[in-house]
Amino acid sequence: MKGYLSIQHVSKQFPGVKALDDVSFDIKIGEVHAICGENGAGKSTLMNILSGNYQADSGSISYDDVECVFHNPHIAQNFGFAIVHQERSLVDSLSVADNIFVNHQPTVAGVINRKEMLRKTQALLEQLHQEDIHPSDIVGNLSPAKQQMVELCKALELKPKVLILDEPTATVTEVETKILFDTIRELKEQGVTVVYISHRLAEIFEVCDRVSVLRDGKYQKTLEIKDIVVDDIIRLMVGRDLSNERFESYQTEEEVLRVENLCGERFRNISFTLHRGEVLGFAGLAGAGRTEVARAIFGADRKTGDVYVHGKKIKATHPRDAIRCSIGYLPEDRKTDGLFLRMTVEENVISGNLRHAAPHHLLQRSIITKEAEAAKEKLHIATPSVKRPTEDLSGGNQQKVVIGKWLLVDSEILIVDEPTRGIDVGAKDEIYRLIRDMVSSGKSVILISSDLPEILRMSDNIIVMYNGVITGKLDNRSGEALSEELIMKYASGLVSENA
Repeated sequence: MKGYLSIQHVSKQFPGVKALDDVSFDIKIGEVHAICGENGAGKSTLMNILSGNYQADSGSISYDDVECVFHNPHIAQNFGFAIVHQERSLVDSLSVADNIFVNHQPTVAGVINRKEMLRKTQALLEQLHQEDIHPSDIVGNLSPAKQQMVELCKALELKPKVLILDEPTATVTEVETKILFDTIRELKEQGVTVVYISHRLAEIFEVCDRVSVLRDGKYQKTLEIKDIVVDDIIRLMVGRDLSNERFESYQTEEEVLRVENLCGERFRNISFTLHRGEVLGFAGLAGAGRTEVARAIFGADRKTGDVYVHGKKIKATHPRDAIRCSIGYLPEDRKTDGLFLRMTVEENVISGNLRHAAPHHLLQRSIITKEAEAAKEKLHIATPSVKRPTEDLSGGNQQKVVIGKWLLVDSEILIVDEPTRGIDVGAKDEIYRLIRDMVSSGKSVILISSDLPEILRMSDNIIVMYNGVITGKLDNRSGEALSEELIMKYASGLVSENA
């Protein structure tokens, strides 16, 4: 169809899963088009087909009435399709320039022209206002937010006709998000088609023209952004209305964890108390030091200061020490720090508590499978079998596997770091209820999140950090509701209780 990126009757089957089922819809050339759906709805599969990473089992894709047959990513790139994946595809040991121009370096007489490559890289970085990144910087030394901007440079260098962005703001700061949105608007003016995937629905209303919704691998509907509200998208995604009410507080006066004058590489003088049944929220901008504090408490990083559990001073110099003191940690980067991706779902679920599956010092496969099946049912993990590799699952379902692991460990204190990053609204609701169930049973949770509505909805009390220090301790149980604006003032260093 002229003037459209047309997707017609596309289906894709994996062993035990029909990822896409006869999906058909059109994207206008030159528009910013959102694709929404729960984890496992088929979004990533469709994007992988559009970018040549997968081939559809049936159906067709055409651009401006020209059929697109992409047997590999290189063919898709040559046609003008570029993708920025949610999971970065950079080589940490290479420079920024080498990553951006991998496999297509500028040459002179068959020799790589590094001077030209560095010049072009610098121009791309300046286009995205990343003057603090140098083309020769090693990518592994950059922050996740800066690495994401390098990924975007890598895609823009291809001068795409269609740019696919998969959760592009998941790891970037507000500054980079604004730059990204300005870039998207500029690309739209140039006639570039942008396909935008995000679980942050507010972003879709800020930058997109239309939205198409998938559910369980099937196309639901395409809507004009100007004609709808967030709830319209959510109903199509999950097939039901989700509750936005604040959860009941289960906090008691009993102290379970006390931290005094904790100092580490990127934070200093951190002191706070966690009570039984409490959800203690940690808010702050990227780089504030929240994750570093969590890792120090969990024994993953070096620190000074004191940590007490039930009034008894503990010395956690290794995660195993913290686990023995009934402290668990669900890390920010689930793929790197939370899972063994090539191992099965059941092996991951049992990995935190092998003793449970070895009553006589010998692992019993029947116990492992039983516990994994129980976690699958309780957490609604979408997988045809707990014996499937965890890397085959969607991001949201991988997060549920990490949670299942820690539920089996049965830690009294659980630190959850960005538990809903990259998670759809339906899975978020399930994770919120899991946290509520934990605290209602007497456990305590430290919730680190960059999602301020999430912090406000879930937390009894909120600690705000800026530049490695605590700037605010806020009571979220009082009759006067806290606001995102107030938290942002503390998170930006504009207001501080220490001033």
